Amino acid sequence: MRRVVSMGFARQAAPRPLRLVAGLVLLSLGACVGTKEAVRDTKPTGSDPQVPAKGPAKGDPAEPNVPQINSKAKLLFEDALKAYDTQKRTRAFDYPRLEKKFQEALDADGKLAEAEYNLGVLAERQGKIDEAVNRYRSALSRKPTLKQAAENLAVITQSRGDVQGAVAMYQDILTKYPDDASSRAHLAEIFRQSGDHEKAMEFARQALIREPKTLRAYKVMMLSYLDRKQFSMAKLVALRAMKIDENDPELYYTVGQILLRQNEAPKARLQFKRALEVRSDYLPAHVELARLALKDENYAMAEQHLRKLLQANGKSAELHLNLGVVYKGMGQYDKAMQEYDQAEKLDSKIGAIYLNRAILLHRHKDAPDRAIDFYKKYMEMEQPSADSPAYALLKEAEQLVQAKAEAAKMEQEMKRQEEEQKKLEEKNKAAAQAEAKSDPNVQPAKATVPEKQAPKAPAPAKKDAPPGEEPTEEPSDAM
Repeated sequence: MRRVVSMGFARQAAPRPLRLVAGLVLLSLGACVGTKEAVRDTKPTGSDPQVPAKGPAKGDPAEPNVPQINSKAKLLFEDALKAYDTQKRTRAFDYPRLEKKFQEALDADGKLAEAEYNLGVLAERQGKIDEAVNRYRSALSRKPTLKQAAENLAVITQSRGDVQGAVAMYQDILTKYPDDASSRAHLAEIFRQSGDHEKAMEFARQALIREPKTLRAYKVMMLSYLDRKQFSMAKLVALRAMKIDENDPELYYTVGQILLRQNEAPKARLQFKRALEVRSDYLPAHVELARLALKDENYAMAEQHLRKLLQANGKSAELHLNLGVVYKGMGQYDKAMQEYDQAEKLDSKIGAIYLNRAILLHRHKDAPDRAIDFYKKYMEMEQPSADSPAYALLKEAEQLVQAKAEAAKMEQEMKRQEEEQKKLEEKNKAAAQAEAKSDPNVQPAKATVPEKQAPKAPAPAKKDAPPGEEPTEEPSDAM
C-alpha cells in the first residue's frame, strides 16, 4: 500500500485513486432495435496505494545506519505531514501545496529520502506515473532500506502488465524482509488474478498472521470470495476490514461490487456514494455511478460523474464516447457528435464510435445516407455476430435512403408533368392570339352585363266598377 512516509512512528493514510483500463462492451440495444448506443466500458483494476507509515526513528535496531538529517529539514518535513493530516481529515487534497512543502523539506536536506518518496506518492495519486517511478527510485538511492518505495515500484510494474517482473520484486523484498506482510498480500492478489484461489488465500492468511491489520490481505480475501460467488463470506471479511479503516474507499467499492453481483443495484449505489464520501477523487466509484446512471437513463447524473473522470484523464477516448451517449440522451445532438469526434481523434480503433455516430445520423439527424458508411465501418472493425441489431439498423437506413430516392424521383416526375402542362397551356394561348391577329373578323368575345331597369311606379288604386261593367285602368303618370 502506498503511504506517505514520516520519521519516527508509523501511521496509516488515505489511499490513492485506482488506475483505469478500458475494454469495449456494447450495451444491449433492447427490444426497440437501435434505440441505445454502444458504451465504452472503463473498468478499474489494480490496487489502491495508501499513504505509508513513517520511517523508523534514529537508533531503531532495524535501521542502524539512518542518515543524520538537519533540524531545518526535519521541521519542514513535520510541517508537511501536518498539512497532509489536515487535508486528510477534510478529505480535500491540495496536491500542489503538499508537493511544495515536501519539496522544501527535501531541498533543506537531500538525504531526506522520505520526502522524496512522499513526492512520488503525490505524483502517483495525480496519475503522473513516470514521475512517481523516478521519485521512488531516487528515494531508494538515498535510502536503500526504504521498503515502501520498492513495494510501490513493484505495484506499478504489476499494473503495467509485467507480472513476472513484479513477482521478482516482491520476492526480493521478502528476501530482505522475511516477515513482510504487505508483499505477501500483493503476491496473494497476483495468485487471485491468475485464478489460483487456494494460494491466494494462503498468502493472505500468512500476511495477516504477520500483521493482523494488513488491509490488502483482507481485500484479496474479499475479492476471492466474490470471484467464487461466496457473497456472505465476502461481506463478512469486508466488515472486519472496515473495523481497521472505515475511511478506505476501496472497501465500500468492493461491497458495492458484491451487491451488484446480487442484483441489488440501489444498495450498491449507496456503497459507491459512500466511497466518494470518504474520498471524493476515488475514480472507480465515479466509474460505477456513471455506468448505473447511464443504465437508468439519468443522463444529468452520468454527465456529472463522467466530467469528474475526465478531469483525471482528459485523453480517454472511452470517456468522451460515453459523454457523447449522455448528450445524445439529453437531446444535445451537436454536443454528442463533438464528443464522438473527440473520441475518434484520441483512438480511431474503437468501433463503438462509428456505431454511435451512425445511430445519431440515422435516427436524429435525418442523414441515413451518411449513417450507412459508419454502420459498415463499425461492422468491418468489430465483425458483430449475425444477430447483432446493427444489421437491422443498417437495413433500416438503406430502406430510408431508397424511400427518399423514390420520393425524390416521384417529385421530379410530378414537377416535369406540371412544367409540360404549363408549356401546353402557354402554347394554346399563343396559338389563339396568333389566330385572332390573322383574321380581323374574328373578335374576341366580350362579356356583356345586363342593363338595370328603372323601377315602375306603383299603379293607382282601382275604383270599384258598377255591377256588369269592367273596371277601367287609369293612365299612368309615368312618361
